[in-house]
Amino acid sequence: MTPAVDAPTIRPARVTDVPAIVAMVHELAEYEQAPDECHLTGEQLHAALFGPAPALFGHVAVDATDTPVGFALWFLNFSTWAGVHGIHLEDLYVRPAARGTGAGRQLLATLAAICVERGYQRLEWWMIHWNPAAEFYRAVGAVQMTEWVPYRLSGAALRALAGRAGDGDRPAGRPRG
Repeated sequence: MTPAVDAPTIRPARVTDVPAIVAMVHELAEYEQAPDECHLTGEQLHAALFGPAPALFGHVAVDATDTPVGFALWFLNFSTWAGVHGIHLEDLYVRPAARGTGAGRQLLATLAAICVERGYQRLEWWMIHWNPAAEFYRAVGAVQMTEWVPYRLSGAALRALAGRAGDGDRPAGRPRG
């Protein structure tokens, strides 16, 4: 199948793409009905993608003028059972005007190609349960995982548990300090 003439091009994110990616992350938060929960700044994303030891990676779908119209932000995970890395896709978003151009499929295909090239066995992501993209994901062969239940530790609970770090080094019943 030949790509459409106006099909976006996929390339690694560049420093100059950071403002557009941040704007699209905020658009995604709006779409997912959680705009007040999104606090990402350009400085944060720049440091995560382009700092001295980046642990976040990104690709953008760009139109004919090299303007980003979609993005994928991802990081490596590791399967102790398989003994190899995989990719965790944190966010995939295509602006409404660019939907239907193949941008989303090409972003996923690019990450799948990285997995195959590097010997990774998994490309995984989370999706909010009501997102109509589920049909798209099934169409590319993705399978919904149902055996595993997500957990999250954040806010006060995270800080409380962090305050217990090192408690295992004290004899039981012995006070701190």
